[in-house]
Amino acid sequence: MTASFAGEGGASPREIEALQCALVGLLATASVALLFVLRTADDNRLVSWQWVFAAGDLPALVGVVALAVLLAFHASRRDWDGPYAAALIGALGFGACLPFWAAPEAIVDASRYFVQAKHLATSGMGFFLAEWGRAIPAWTDLPLVPLLYGALFSVAGEHRVVVQLLNSLLFAATLMLTCALGSALWDRRTGLLAAVLLLGMPYLFTQIPLMLVDVAAMFLVALAMFAALAAVQRGGPALVAGAAAALALALLAKYSAWIVLAAPLAFALHGGRGGARARLRRAGATLLGAALLAGTFLLGKADVVAAQFALLLDYQLPALAGWQEGAASTFLFQIHPFVALGAAASLALAIAARDARYFALAAVVLPALALGGYRIRYLVIVMPLLALMAAYGLCALRDARLRQFVAGCAAGTALAVAMFGYLPFLRGTSAANLERAGAVLDALEGDAADVIVIAEGQSAVNAAIAVPLLDLATRKRLVLRRDLSRLTPPPREVRERSPLRFTWELPDAPFFLGASAPRAPVVLVTDAADAAAVGAAASRLARHVEVARLLRNDGVFRFQTLVRIYAPT
Repeated sequence: MTASFAGEGGASPREIEALQCALVGLLATASVALLFVLRTADDNRLVSWQWVFAAGDLPALVGVVALAVLLAFHASRRDWDGPYAAALIGALGFGACLPFWAAPEAIVDASRYFVQAKHLATSGMGFFLAEWGRAIPAWTDLPLVPLLYGALFSVAGEHRVVVQLLNSLLFAATLMLTCALGSALWDRRTGLLAAVLLLGMPYLFTQIPLMLVDVAAMFLVALAMFAALAAVQRGGPALVAGAAAALALALLAKYSAWIVLAAPLAFALHGGRGGARARLRRAGATLLGAALLAGTFLLGKADVVAAQFALLLDYQLPALAGWQEGAASTFLFQIHPFVALGAAASLALAIAARDARYFALAAVVLPALALGGYRIRYLVIVMPLLALMAAYGLCALRDARLRQFVAGCAAGTALAVAMFGYLPFLRGTSAANLERAGAVLDALEGDAADVIVIAEGQSAVNAAIAVPLLDLATRKRLVLRRDLSRLTPPPREVRERSPLRFTWELPDAPFFLGASAPRAPVVLVTDAADAAAVGAAASRLARHVEVARLLRNDGVFRFQTLVRIYAPT
């Protein structure tokens, strides 16, 4: 009689599950509301919540997040372990990237990579390989990603959409690699959870449309991790050679990606085919092959690499303390709290289980946190590994659907914040003036345009850095009129401590120093909206009429790119 009366001895499993899901949904929604209230604590340098959201945005934000939570609940009721689940997550990730293609190039570092890529597109692969770091200034960059961009430009033309398509495809591939790596380390469900949790990092969506190296480096680190695991655990000449090639590509993408060299040795510490000595031999062969492949190029550029290391050690590492962002910003605002909590819990779980596979990930993530924890941009390359750690922590929840709901809430909430907060904010920054200026220029007659840069204030940024970014936005050939431009550098001690010091130290690219055409349109780039800049360029603007005034000032960033465009009468 008692056994037949449902729930008499307590809540039924279905009721418990419903209560747990309700609690998770409430926490997901309430956490966003709480972060909104505390948004002044977000000191992110690109999309701080205190800039992104106005005081009256809370009801709309909560409404969008609540809708995302409902969709996550619906998705969590399905079985995620289907044969095409990883491909579906990759496709969803690619689709999620598309709206962000409308964001402007908001980080001026993109100008360096564009100039390097344009050298390849205009002068060929041979010139690029021979002159990278010499005639082609490299700052502290490595050549692989600009080489990829330049190769695409040489085939498809200098269109920003080419870069955005590549990065979006690499992001989708990273999602699938994250799933594969989690499946190889633990099981498929953990890998799928990790792939979804990687979508739970709203900051990441701001980086995908930009012409930077971080998204490509993130993909290459994930690829190197997966290939190294296969080579060390299973062995065989083909797998070892493939892992060595993947590691070499990561080494040539970004200096901070060199931390992935810890992966083969770390993977050798836990089980696999053969004994520990056999695995160590495979790890050694993988590392040696990677060193030979990457070293062949880097040794030929020994003087360049030595100068870059000197710059990294003498300037960039000491200066990091002045560029930092807080842990609260990184792990609560820019990475969903569910992901951060899962990753934190995973450490205790792994220690209790003495799981060597987990510590193979930690061997790469912990150095990244030590070296780049000051700014979230430097953590992008290990975000897939952080997602794997968070998925490991979520496995403490016994119910598979509850785990899926938690991961879905993180992904849906992050996408809601990025799409309805970050994207409108970025489109409203002064960097968007250059995007719109490119469209105006393309509508004017002629194949060239003069660019005059007037910056009267002693800005930490050289305003001429806007020229490559404008070139990326237009099909016209740009001519920088240095004779008419006015640029006042800040004092040396200020300039040398600036995170944008490179804007003053890199020379003008030769393709911006061609002959001026008297009847060409003129672009006036300034850092202020007053009329003094127009007067300074009056001699060049004779017989020209203003056709566009793009003076949006976001009021957030110190460096503003305000644009006026003049066409010949």
